[in-house]
Amino acid sequence: MQLIKLHNVVTNVHVSSHHKADKGEPMRKGVPNLGALQAFEATARLGSFSRAAEELSLTHSAIFRQVNGLEERLGVALFTRVRRRIVLTDAGAEYAARVRHHLEQLEKDTFSLMSRAGLGHSLHIAVLPTLATTWLVPRLPAFQARHADIAVSLSSRTLPFQFADHPFDAAIYHAEQPWAATQGIRLFPEEALVPVCSPFLYEIAQHASDGLAGLTHLHMMSRPDAWRDWYRTQGLEYLPGVAAGPRYELFTMLLAAVHAGLGVGLIPRFLADEALANGDLVVPFDGALAVRQSYYFSYPVHVGKTDALIAFEAWLQETVEEQAG
Repeated sequence: MQLIKLHNVVTNVHVSSHHKADKGEPMRKGVPNLGALQAFEATARLGSFSRAAEELSLTHSAIFRQVNGLEERLGVALFTRVRRRIVLTDAGAEYAARVRHHLEQLEKDTFSLMSRAGLGHSLHIAVLPTLATTWLVPRLPAFQARHADIAVSLSSRTLPFQFADHPFDAAIYHAEQPWAATQGIRLFPEEALVPVCSPFLYEIAQHASDGLAGLTHLHMMSRPDAWRDWYRTQGLEYLPGVAAGPRYELFTMLLAAVHAGLGVGLIPRFLADEALANGDLVVPFDGALAVRQSYYFSYPVHVGKTDALIAFEAWLQETVEEQAG
């Protein structure tokens, strides 16, 4: 039923471009490739080909080709460029909302069918991409060893959302307090951002005429004032050269750039601890920037807790307690 509805949406767009299918043609021929729809929906939601590529584990060029091919097939412009940004057209915004609805319903139906088919319990969790790759996924084998019958699926989300509009059982996110109408646990506080760089870059900077002050400062797009706040708390002047450094959308990108010697970045302490202990990164400046936000695991208050959700929450609680101890 959902595919039929999706076909109707697509067919309405085809009419405007004079590409009606023959009456005897199977309906599914009017539906664009699922990969193209996913690429378009992620780009529309995140406002960036790069962020969509990160979420879907594809390259920037692959996402661009999928979206461009979808526009050519539909005969409708879905995005327009405003300076260096992409912005949805009116038709693109309407289509994105409908595609998102059907993709999420398809995902819900799939998980529901898997559960009813006796394939074991399942959980679908939205999680910050950097936290997933650096903290959660490396610890998941311990959960699977204890609960082999529970399949834990992860999807990347960087922005708050309403559970009613998405196919997730729970979410792990970064905030000052739990989301409204949710219950769950606080995993751990972020505590502080620390300046880090590669040892190689540190050695070069020490022998440069402008010293450590001449290091390229790397910025996070989601925290544009982090370096400014760091300089303020240290009682130092925030010079124009500091603000001119490159900007990254995800901490995984920023951390990779730091490891590559591209500059100095402000990184959550827990993400940098292992690399600092191993000597892969160093702290070039004294002082850290205190952070009020924490990481939370939450799920809707109005939804009954499944055995899988109870088990996963208990395991997370145990994991963070061991980490703190």
